[in-house]
Amino acid sequence: MLWCDQSVCRERGSRAALFDDSIEEGGIRASSSYSGEIDEHSNDRAIDSLQDRVIFLKKLTGDIHEEAESHNRMLDRMGNEMDSSRGIMSGTMDRFKMVFEKKSSRQMCKLAAYFVVSFFIIYYGIRVLGFFMSG
Repeated sequence: MLWCDQSVCRERGSRAALFDDSIEEGGIRASSSYSGEIDEHSNDRAIDSLQDRVIFLKKLTGDIHEEAESHNRMLDRMGNEMDSSRGIMSGTMDRFKMVFEKKSSRQMCKLAAYFVVSFFIIYYGIRVLGFFMSG
Protein backbone atom coordinates (compact mmCIF):
# COMPACT_ATOMS: atom_id res chain seq x y z
CA MET A 1 0.00 0.00 0.00
CA LEU A 2 1.33 3.35 -1.02
CA TRP A 3 1.25 6.01 1.63
CA CYS A 4 0.28 9.44 0.32
CA ASP A 5 -0.04 12.76 2.07
CA GLN A 6 -3.44 14.30 1.29
CA SER A 7 -1.98 17.49 -0.16
CA VAL A 8 0.40 15.49 -2.41
CA CYS A 9 -2.40 13.21 -3.64
CA ARG A 10 -4.62 16.22 -4.35
CA GLU A 11 -1.77 17.87 -6.24
CA ARG A 12 -1.18 14.74 -8.33
CA GLY A 13 -4.90 14.40 -9.03
CA SER A 14 -5.33 18.03 -10.07
CA ARG A 15 -2.18 17.88 -12.21
CA ALA A 16 -3.45 14.77 -13.92
CA ALA A 17 -6.84 16.37 -14.54
CA LEU A 18 -5.23 19.57 -15.78
CA PHE A 19 -2.65 18.11 -18.16
CA ASP A 20 -4.29 14.73 -18.77
CA ASP A 21 -0.81 13.23 -19.19
CA SER A 22 -1.45 9.95 -17.38
CA ILE A 23 -3.96 7.22 -17.92
CA GLU A 24 -4.14 6.28 -14.28
CA GLU A 25 -2.85 7.90 -11.18
CA GLY A 26 -0.23 5.19 -11.17
CA GLY A 27 1.75 7.13 -13.73
CA ILE A 28 1.35 5.03 -16.88
CA ARG A 29 1.82 7.55 -19.68
CA ALA A 30 0.44 7.45 -23.19
CA SER A 31 2.97 7.29 -25.97
CA SER A 32 4.06 10.67 -27.27
CA SER A 33 3.28 9.76 -30.90
CA TYR A 34 -0.32 8.89 -30.01
CA SER A 35 -0.69 12.13 -28.07
CA GLY A 36 0.80 14.06 -30.99
CA GLU A 37 -1.68 12.48 -33.42
CA ILE A 38 -4.57 13.44 -31.16
CA ASP A 39 -3.28 17.00 -30.89
CA GLU A 40 -2.76 17.18 -34.67
CA HIS A 41 -6.28 15.86 -35.28
CA SER A 42 -7.85 18.35 -32.86
CA ASN A 43 -5.80 21.15 -34.43
CA ASP A 44 -7.06 20.15 -37.89
CA ARG A 45 -10.65 20.22 -36.64
CA ALA A 46 -10.10 23.64 -35.05
CA ILE A 47 -8.56 24.96 -38.28
CA ASP A 48 -11.50 23.63 -40.31
CA SER A 49 -13.92 25.25 -37.90
CA LEU A 50 -12.09 28.56 -38.09
CA GLN A 51 -11.96 28.33 -41.87
CA ASP A 52 -15.74 27.82 -42.00
CA ARG A 53 -16.25 30.82 -39.73
CA VAL A 54 -13.95 32.98 -41.85
CA ILE A 55 -15.81 32.00 -45.02
CA PHE A 56 -19.14 32.80 -43.35
CA LEU A 57 -17.88 36.17 -42.11
CA LYS A 58 -16.45 36.99 -45.55
CA LYS A 59 -19.84 36.29 -47.17
CA LEU A 60 -21.59 38.31 -44.48
CA THR A 61 -19.31 41.33 -44.93
CA GLY A 62 -19.80 41.08 -48.70
CA ASP A 63 -23.57 41.16 -48.23
CA ILE A 64 -23.30 44.12 -45.86
CA HIS A 65 -21.11 45.95 -48.40
CA GLU A 66 -23.63 45.34 -51.21
CA GLU A 67 -26.49 46.53 -48.99
CA ALA A 68 -24.60 49.68 -48.03
CA GLU A 69 -23.80 50.42 -51.69
CA SER A 70 -27.45 49.95 -52.66
CA HIS A 71 -28.56 52.31 -49.88
CA ASN A 72 -25.98 54.89 -50.94
CA ARG A 73 -27.30 54.79 -54.53
CA MET A 74 -30.87 55.15 -53.28
CA LEU A 75 -29.91 58.10 -51.06
CA ASP A 76 -28.11 59.77 -53.96
CA ARG A 77 -31.23 59.43 -56.14
CA MET A 78 -33.41 60.81 -53.36
CA GLY A 79 -31.02 63.74 -52.88
CA ASN A 80 -31.13 64.55 -56.58
CA GLU A 81 -34.93 64.34 -56.61
CA MET A 82 -35.14 66.59 -53.55
CA ASP A 83 -32.86 69.13 -55.24
CA SER A 84 -35.07 69.20 -58.32
CA SER A 85 -38.20 69.50 -56.14
CA ARG A 86 -36.56 72.32 -54.21
CA GLY A 87 -35.89 74.11 -57.52
CA ILE A 88 -39.51 73.74 -58.62
CA MET A 89 -40.83 74.92 -55.24
CA SER A 90 -38.44 77.87 -55.25
CA GLY A 91 -39.75 78.95 -58.67
CA THR A 92 -43.34 78.60 -57.50
CA MET A 93 -42.67 80.63 -54.36
CA ASP A 94 -41.02 83.35 -56.44
CA ARG A 95 -44.14 83.54 -58.62
CA PHE A 96 -46.39 83.78 -55.54
CA LYS A 97 -44.23 86.55 -54.13
CA MET A 98 -44.53 88.48 -57.37
CA VAL A 99 -48.32 88.10 -57.35
CA PHE A 100 -48.67 89.12 -53.70
CA GLU A 101 -46.33 92.08 -54.01
CA LYS A 102 -48.31 93.58 -56.91
CA LYS A 103 -51.67 93.51 -55.14
CA SER A 104 -52.47 95.65 -52.18
CA SER A 105 -52.96 94.14 -48.76
CA ARG A 106 -56.64 95.16 -48.72
CA GLN A 107 -57.33 93.21 -51.90
CA MET A 108 -55.48 90.24 -50.44
CA CYS A 109 -57.64 90.27 -47.30
CA LYS A 110 -60.79 90.39 -49.44
CA LEU A 111 -59.56 87.44 -51.50
CA ALA A 112 -58.78 85.39 -48.37
CA ALA A 113 -62.20 86.26 -46.89
CA TYR A 114 -63.94 85.15 -50.10
CA PHE A 115 -62.12 81.81 -49.98
CA VAL A 116 -63.05 81.21 -46.35
CA VAL A 117 -66.71 82.16 -46.85
CA SER A 118 -67.01 80.03 -49.98
CA PHE A 119 -65.41 77.09 -48.16
CA PHE A 120 -67.97 77.28 -45.32
CA ILE A 121 -70.88 77.62 -47.79
CA ILE A 122 -69.75 74.52 -49.69
CA TYR A 123 -69.08 72.60 -46.45
CA TYR A 124 -72.49 73.32 -44.93
CA GLY A 125 -74.18 72.76 -48.29
CA ILE A 126 -72.71 69.27 -48.50
CA ARG A 127 -73.70 68.52 -44.87
CA VAL A 128 -77.27 69.66 -45.41
CA LEU A 129 -77.49 67.69 -48.65
CA GLY A 130 -76.13 64.61 -46.82
CA PHE A 131 -78.70 65.08 -44.05
CA PHE A 132 -81.62 65.18 -46.49
CA MET A 133 -80.25 62.27 -48.53
CA SER A 134 -79.85 59.99 -45.52
CA GLY A 135 -83.09 60.94 -43.81
